[in-house]
Amino acid sequence: MRLTQTDLDRFYESVVVGVRAKGGLCAITSGMACIEFGVAETTKDCDVLCEPPSARILLNVIESSELMGSRGSYRGNLSPPLDARWLRGGWTSHFFWKARGAEAYLDVFGVAPRGSTPWAAELRGLYANPHTVAEMKRTDREKDWPFATALGSMMLAAGDARGWLHVFDVTTLRRLIKRIPCPAEMVAQRPVLGLALRSDESLDHAILVEKLYWNALDRARLRVYERAVRPYAAAVRKARIPRDKSLKFQHETRMERARRLLPRNPLREHGLPAFVQDARESVARLVPGANLDYLPDVADNFRSLIP
Repeated sequence: MRLTQTDLDRFYESVVVGVRAKGGLCAITSGMACIEFGVAETTKDCDVLCEPPSARILLNVIESSELMGSRGSYRGNLSPPLDARWLRGGWTSHFFWKARGAEAYLDVFGVAPRGSTPWAAELRGLYANPHTVAEMKRTDREKDWPFATALGSMMLAAGDARGWLHVFDVTTLRRLIKRIPCPAEMVAQRPVLGLALRSDESLDHAILVEKLYWNALDRARLRVYERAVRPYAAAVRKARIPRDKSLKFQHETRMERARRLLPRNPLREHGLPAFVQDARESVARLVPGANLDYLPDVADNFRSLIP
């Protein structure tokens, strides 16, 4: 017997319901949220935002959740332990369930990547809000950008002016700017909107540069964490944790190594100025002579990690 997509979605939702029933707070985001909001059709995995103080509750729920007889396990040597200290620092914990005819993959974030507002303050039932989901979609993967635009368009149709921050398709942006008011505060946050309002011919190029900037920020963020995780990952690999061991055993083994080898907030140690400069220089190399004057100030998108 194979799991249907509906069965899989209900399984992921049951994890969130289980956490909230025990007084914790988490919410589904990314692909499943896009499905819930009607801008995507299917996804096999699930991303969850979890308030760091709820990490232990979520771990217990994962441990007790079975998928066709399969118990949850940590996935891969790179996954840090699901613990408040590392969730606060921007790390992501990875889990999976694997049974005959059924697989499930769960990634847990404590901080929404590129999130400019507290995600827990604005929920849609079991799901994160469209604004947070759209910000998380500003990745180095081209497939994510249409979802950001779709979410932004949906927000504007619902009267949420923050949608202007997420429309990256130039044709869609030109169409929407003609019929929906764009507040000055949105232009201040995203300067390319000024070009759209003036029907400036340089808009196409400015949007391209802006997307490349977000791509570069995502790559720079990942590089910081990839460097920081290497000693810890080597120690976890060396431990050769058996897959049939309980999740509690797997967790304690990872915790022992994380305490010694895994920095809690590598992005803070790296520093925002150096991080932003890395990304701007990357764009300048990719597009020689590019006008960087219309790039947004990204401080708010990383303030939760780099005060």
